[in-house]
Parts: sequence; structure tokens; C-alpha cells
Amino acid sequence: MPGPSPGGSPEREAGAGGRPRGPGGGRRVRFRLPHTAIAVPSVREEERLFYRRLEALAAPGPGGFGPLFAADGWSDLTEDRLLRKRVVRDGQGGPRPRPGQEVSVKVLGALEDGGLVERDPRLTFVPGHGDVVQALELGVPTMQPGEVSFFLAAFPYGYGRPGREPDVPPEAPLLFEVTLLEVRDGSDPQPLPPAARLRLGSQRRERGNFHFARGDFAAALRSYHLALRALDGPAAAPPGPQEEEELREQRVKCLNNCAAAELKLERAGEALAACEAALRISPDNGRALLRRGQLLAQQGRDAEAALDLRRALELDPASKVIHAELSRLVKRRSPPDRADPQEPRQGPTPPPSPGAPAPPAPEGEA
Repeated sequence: MPGPSPGGSPEREAGAGGRPRGPGGGRRVRFRLPHTAIAVPSVREEERLFYRRLEALAAPGPGGFGPLFAADGWSDLTEDRLLRKRVVRDGQGGPRPRPGQEVSVKVLGALEDGGLVERDPRLTFVPGHGDVVQALELGVPTMQPGEVSFFLAAFPYGYGRPGREPDVPPEAPLLFEVTLLEVRDGSDPQPLPPAARLRLGSQRRERGNFHFARGDFAAALRSYHLALRALDGPAAAPPGPQEEEELREQRVKCLNNCAAAELKLERAGEALAACEAALRISPDNGRALLRRGQLLAQQGRDAEAALDLRRALELDPASKVIHAELSRLVKRRSPPDRADPQEPRQGPTPPPSPGAPAPPAPEGEA
């Protein structure tokens, strides 16, 4: 019987909490651009202005954003008319972002009921790199520095059919208010302090996980590579011991996720290279050992596979997956039994009962 695929799921950090509803409803807003939580005062001038403008367009409530998709005063950014733009304040007349340039924007985003689900005072990204939702990827390049615009996005240009737990429901349209703060050439990574490198790397890795969960493995891989670029980029200051450890852990997570995405794209060689890179940083990383062992076994390199799987089992003795992989490998390597002509033939050995533990690997097996 074929064994479990070495693909698996990307590493992610669990989040919890509910979403506040309505203007100032709740003291804390959970958002993911980047993935942090900002303490929000109950009354804030920029949010009051945002909700004032939102109410002038359409009162939040059961009617939702539906009428806005057919309303005048909006420009359509896509042929399907599911991503629309309305200028709130003209820009300063500077050039719009060009491909490859880095932008910084201020973002507020709300659901149809007025619940605030995005709030980022300075989000930095390169359009086209897959770091943000499609509404921002396609909308921000149409803006001038200093411009403030609304972007009305149906779910294909927001968080898709599944939504985003815990705050964006499935198939939810979103209304973003975006201010373009800055445009600059982004060909060379700028030196960043360690904390900023960690934040940017985590943001891009989680964006990769978003793509992975939706089956867009090529986009996930791009995000994971961008995360590694941020983590390995030039440093404005040397990291302290704790920051260095966190950078190392983030690199390993990204490389493991690269391996998972490469396998989904049926590129076993690249997946193996990503596992080996992760193990050069962390030789006892159980996830990388298991996946490399599975890949080596698929290539017929059984002795090397057994070493990795045994070490993975030492690190996680309760893992049923590792037990099953080792058992399968040992059976494959064992020569078939030869019946002694002097002995009576025995019937076939009955298969183990369902749920029976895999037999332990023989001592001394390489």
C-alpha cells in the first residue's frame, strides 16, 4: 500500500480571537497585513473619517455592498466588474508605481456590516509579488502618491471563497480605503533591523500559507522565497542572541514550506534540496528529516532514508507516520522468505489487524 505523501501542509502559527464589529466596536483588531494585532482606541479620528465616508456611500447593514457594484462614480479595474475604484482625494501628481517598485500604503478595510478587519498604518510590499490580496495588488498601481481611494472587492479579489478565519467570512466582499504614502525603487533589499526582518519574513510566509491552503502552490512558493529573502537580507544592525535564534527558526519553517510546495508541484529534486537546506540550519528538525527520508526512499536510497527516519523517530517516538514509513522500508529491504524443502509449507501469514502498531525496526538496521 502506498505510504503517505511527503508533501504535507506548510508550517503556520495558530491565531485566535473574534472580530470586532462596527465603528470602534471592541478594543482590539486582528488583522494580517502584516500579521500582528494592534490595540485600537475606541475613538480615533482616522476611523471616524473612514466610517463617515463609508456611510456616505452605503450604510453598513443588511443591504451590504451589493448596490455599489452597479453604482455610478466608480471605475472598474477588471472586466468582470468585481474590483472597483473610487478616488476619495487626488494625489500629488507624482508618477504611479512601476513594475518592481516598492510601495508603502495605509490600509483600512471593512466588511458589509461595518466590521473593521484590516488596519495597517504602513504596509510595505512590491505589487506582483503576491504579498497582499488581489484588490491591493491590482489597485495600488493605479494610484498616485498622496492619493486616497476606495477599492470595492468581491471575494475573488479579497480572501476568496474560504474567507479568512476568524474574522473574514466565506465569500465576503470587502471595502478598502487605501492611502499611497510612498513609492521607491525596490530592486535592492534595504537594510532592516532584525525585528523588521522577522516581521516581514513572517508576513510573507503566512501569505504563502494563504496561497497554499487555496491550492495555488506556485504563488505559495514565491511568497516563501520572498520570506527567505527578507530573513537573509542586509541587516541594519546585528541581531541579538534571541533574534538570531528566531531568524534561524523562521528560515527553517520557510524551507520546510518550500519543500511542501515543491512536492505539490511535482518537483521532488527541488523539494529534496529544500529539506537539505533546512537540515543544514537545524540538523534535528523532525519535519525535514521525515520528508527527506520519504523522498530518499522514493528514490531507492533506502539506507540513507532509514537513517533519517530513525533519527526522526528518536525525536518523535509517538509518530504513527514515522513508524509506518520505517516499517514499510524494512519490509521492502528484507529478502523474501525461502521455504525449506524439508519443512512443510506454511500458509500465508495473515495481515495485521486494523490499528495494530507497526513492528519495530530491527536493531542495527542502517
